[in-house]
Amino acid sequence: MKTLKISSPTSNSDRNFCQKCGRELTSDEIAITKKLINRGTSTYYCVDCLAEAFDVKREDIRAKIQYFKEIGCTLFSSVPPGQKMEL
Repeated sequence: MKTLKISSPTSNSDRNFCQKCGRELTSDEIAITKKLINRGTSTYYCVDCLAEAFDVKREDIRAKIQYFKEIGCTLFSSVPPGQKMEL
């Protein structure tokens, strides 16, 4: 497993952008960062950068997002019962 270096954001507006690549984030990307790194973090990463950091495929991260939605994790936007998130 690769080590993910976490840096502190420079302002509150940074929290909507990946700290590694700078891409604008979705609410699910913020939620999965909290779930995989630390629920109290204010430094967030996109799916691609998380996948690289954990040395997994981006589909693996997307599958985790889907799983957490299906079990009702409140960090993620909701998915109606019986429906799957579009990847």
